[in-house]
Amino acid sequence: MLFLLVLFTAFWQKPVSLQHNEPSTVVSIHEDKFYINDKLTYQGRIWNGHNIQGLLFNARLVQGIFDDLNPETSYRWVYPDTKTWDPERNTNEFVENMAEWKRYGLLGFTINLQGGSPEGYSHNQPWFNSAITEEGELRPEYMKRLEKIMDRANELRMIPILGIFYFGQDQRLKDENAVISAVDNTVNWLFDHDYHHVLIEINNECNVRYDHEILRPERVHELIERVKNTLRNGQRYLVSTSYGGNTIPGQNVVKSADFLLLHGNGISDPNRIVELVYETRNLEGYKSMPILFNEDDHYDFDKSLNNFVSAISSYASWGYFDYRRKGEDYHEGFQSVPVDWSISSERKKNFFNKLKEITGY
Repeated sequence: MLFLLVLFTAFWQKPVSLQHNEPSTVVSIHEDKFYINDKLTYQGRIWNGHNIQGLLFNARLVQGIFDDLNPETSYRWVYPDTKTWDPERNTNEFVENMAEWKRYGLLGFTINLQGGSPEGYSHNQPWFNSAITEEGELRPEYMKRLEKIMDRANELRMIPILGIFYFGQDQRLKDENAVISAVDNTVNWLFDHDYHHVLIEINNECNVRYDHEILRPERVHELIERVKNTLRNGQRYLVSTSYGGNTIPGQNVVKSADFLLLHGNGISDPNRIVELVYETRNLEGYKSMPILFNEDDHYDFDKSLNNFVSAISSYASWGYFDYRRKGEDYHEGFQSVPVDWSISSERKKNFFNKLKEITGY
């Protein structure tokens, strides 16, 4: 009898491995609100009289898969402790910090297949950072790094805003057919990985210095429509594009996009944020859809009125853009490479503490 009791106890305590689906996160839009797994983001949350349910607060974290394929410039990005550049370390440290960002209420982040300026703002970009080849194919080493980030976001119920092109790097694709192939390959890659928690941004600031005409404001809606018309099992991806700071979207994009991306760069008066949202909602062709700032380098989080608060007051999502200014140390900035992905500087702490206050996380 004692033998049977011991045997039963051993069996009962043994972990059982079950076949199950990986955690699945799905982002959706209904009118002007974001949903995650059919639940409003920040459900039930009101802050200072402002409804934040359905908004998607985010940060510009575009360098999560960064590398420099130009040996003449890669020395610029070495880590201060090792004196070498390591793209795998960069991605791994990104992934290690994602849960901490989420703990403060960050639900979205922008990441880009061609990154962004590792200097914050750059007119010339001699470095070579592109997950996309000259022919529009996807580089496996970049996409493997992106897969790590996408999988962790899926687990954490976070929403990547995946940008495909960045000015200063788009010229590395040889022609328009390569651009179209890159869009198709990106969408198919997302489908192949069964990702449903991602929003697509065709290109960052379509009205700024793109070499290929199809990436410029007059024609970028063609790529938006191409993504919308690419279905698998009856599903498609939500898609838009963004414009430079203090710029309202073109009517062609307003009519095609699933959500509208604005940038607050260049707007020092928070009241202008409200005006920009109002002007966007009054564009011809606008229907009820989310308006989302996914880049703004203005802070003043200690003040009662700032760009973040102004966006909320007009029921628009807001995104934090932070780069390292000249003379600042390694811990500053989320866009300047090498990146310290932790909440390590006063500027980062001020943003995340304000985010925590607003979201109640």
